[in-house]
Amino acid sequence: MKLNYKLSKRDASSPWLILIHGLFGNADNLAVAKRHFESAFNIISVDLPDHGESPWTESFSMSAAADAIYDIMQSLNIEKSAVLGHSLGGKVAMKLALNHNENITHLIVADIAPVSYDHSHQAVFDGLNSVSLDTIESRKDAEKQMAAHVKEMGVRQFLLKSLYQDESGAWKWRFNVSGLMKSYSHIIDWEQTNQTYDGITLFIKGSESDYITPAYRDSIARYFPNAKAHIIEGTGHWLHAEKPAIFNGIVERTLNKSS
Repeated sequence: MKLNYKLSKRDASSPWLILIHGLFGNADNLAVAKRHFESAFNIISVDLPDHGESPWTESFSMSAAADAIYDIMQSLNIEKSAVLGHSLGGKVAMKLALNHNENITHLIVADIAPVSYDHSHQAVFDGLNSVSLDTIESRKDAEKQMAAHVKEMGVRQFLLKSLYQDESGAWKWRFNVSGLMKSYSHIIDWEQTNQTYDGITLFIKGSESDYITPAYRDSIARYFPNAKAHIIEGTGHWLHAEKPAIFNGIVERTLNKSS
């Protein structure tokens, strides 16, 4: 599977950084981080499978997504890279580091853990399915239809970034709504493995988010024995967007470390 990605290349001697977005996102979601680091890094921003302009699949697979990102590295002759992933992208980043230990120099995971979750995005799926793509005339129409199910305006606006009109003027979602619904049990799951990654690792948690809790400490240590943790106060799951300067500073300090 060939994923869509955006390349911001500085020069051949600069280190590489791969950015991986979360569920319902695309390659532009970590743009604030990209702008911060592109003066020092060559950066790849990927569209995960079933998102953005990447291919849609029958069933989303964390390992297949990680392997597809590794294929990008190989196609660009990248021997080693750092990786930063948020939420679902963090899970894919973890898989990438576990599956290709020698090729990942730094692993930075934003507000997710290597565990199976019981979270639900049902309200989001209901909101997306409530949008009548055949009758809406604008994103504003779509937002009104979603509002009955998705109460937070910020979430609606985030989702609407992936609503577009094709060449014929038809409205479409860039992400694979039905495919992600069918794959949701896999998306919130975590496949147990005996693999470990002992490179430089940082987990960043939003203080108001419940995606990383003390109960997950053992799971993190099991797979990532050198993991450090940092909490950003006053942020939720969207910590990189809520306090970007602090988030980027924390990431930068980790990327500056050498093993």
